[in-house]
This record gives sequence, C-alpha cells and structure tokens, in this order.
Amino acid sequence: MPKSKTIFDVGENGSTVKPQSEVYGRCEELEQLRHRLARRRSFLFHGPAGVGKTLLLSKVVSEFTGILYSYENSTPQLLYRNLAGSLLIASHPVLATSCPNGLSSLQTKTSVSVKGLVRDAVHNFGHLVVLDHLQRPSQSLADSVRELMVNCAVPVIAVSRSAHMEDVGFMLPLFPDRSEKFELRNFEAQAAASFASWCAAQQGLDAENLDQFLVKIVHYSDGNPGAIQRMIRMAKMPKCSSGGQIKTAPLYIDFKLAALSQ
Repeated sequence: MPKSKTIFDVGENGSTVKPQSEVYGRCEELEQLRHRLARRRSFLFHGPAGVGKTLLLSKVVSEFTGILYSYENSTPQLLYRNLAGSLLIASHPVLATSCPNGLSSLQTKTSVSVKGLVRDAVHNFGHLVVLDHLQRPSQSLADSVRELMVNCAVPVIAVSRSAHMEDVGFMLPLFPDRSEKFELRNFEAQAAASFASWCAAQQGLDAENLDQFLVKIVHYSDGNPGAIQRMIRMAKMPKCSSGGQIKTAPLYIDFKLAALSQ
C-alpha cells in the first residue's frame, strides 16, 4: 500500500493537548501552522525542498483530530488509495464494512470503487486532508483535489516543493487568494549561520577550517536548512576531509551531483 497515515485522536473542539518539541528557528512558523490547522480551511503550503515543510507538519498534525495525511500523490488513483488506506487503518465504518479483510480487500477493489468509498467516507465528516510532496501536479490530480474541496466539503492542505510556484502547476487556481498560501522560506543569513553552527555542534563536527567551511555552506545553501544539514553530515565522511581540513569544494560538487540525481 502507499505510505499514508491518519490521526484520529479524541479531544475537545477538534484538538488534543499534546506538547510537541519545537523546531530550530521555526517557532513563529509553527504557531502560524497550528493556527491554520485549527481554522480547518484549505491552503497551499509551499517552499523549496529541504526547507522543513514536512518536518513542521509532523510536529503539529498530531495535535488535531480527523487529519488524513497522504504522501506521494502523483495521480488521482494513488491519491484516493492513500486516503482509503488511511481511513481503513482508522477503522472508519464505510471502509471497515467494505473491506472485511483489511488492506488485502482494499487492494482488490477498482480505482472507481475506491474513489466512491472515499467520497462516501469523507463527505461532511469533518476530515482535513494533507497532501504532501506534490510535484508539478497534473490537471487530473488538481480536478480530484477540487472534488474533495468543493463536492465533499473537505479542507485540503496541498504541500508543494516550490520556491517560486514553479512546481504548483494546475493546483494554483484552487488557492486564488493570498490568504490561502503559506510560504516557508529559507533562513536569512544570520539565522542560517546560527543554524549551521548548531548543526555542527550537534554532529560533533570538528576541523581546523570549520569556521570557513560553515561560512561557505551557508552561502552555497542559500540558507536552506536541509542543504546545510546534508553538507555537514557529508563533512564527516572520510573522503571529505584530510589533515584536519574539510575539503569544501569536492564536498559541494558531490552535494550538487547528489541533488541532481534525486
């Protein structure tokens, strides 16, 4: 089955009190995300790969009830199967009745049947759907998301790896207002430098040219926290150091080559 999970904690007013650890330098963004989830309205959550969108979501979704969280939504068929799997794991009566043998029963059903089950299960049932890792979504996928939002009255949080809306594609018209977009940005230079120093300390990274290395990776990463973390982890590899020095240029070349292959 596709990877997915659902959170159905019981709580008052649609939420539970669950303390969550904060994310370095993201307290304000976490509070904004909590506020948006509490409103239970659709919005587009976007930012470059590695900026921390999924990490922030993982810190807050468990504080709310009725959230269906779905990964890797490349086609309408995969979207509905992800949601059906989440509903089945949560023992939703519509799915539990139709799939007496659990996931094995679900796997035998046609795409049309799965879509019908999901629509019946979520229609006016108070769910909130989170669609993570959208990359250049097709018109057909956007149409399916519109069906959930309009016909089934389900708020949808669409998560796009996009720095300048280049990967949002057909999904953008679903969120026409500025208030329906939430951008997570790379760190500013000073915050990125502090984050790089903190990461190096956490990883126990030590070298004679550590300060110069950190300055360079902050510049190379454009303040992207995921990129900073990856380059610091790479710096601990034997091939990236020699004589107590981090070989920054070869490390950066390897980093860029790895990024291009993803």
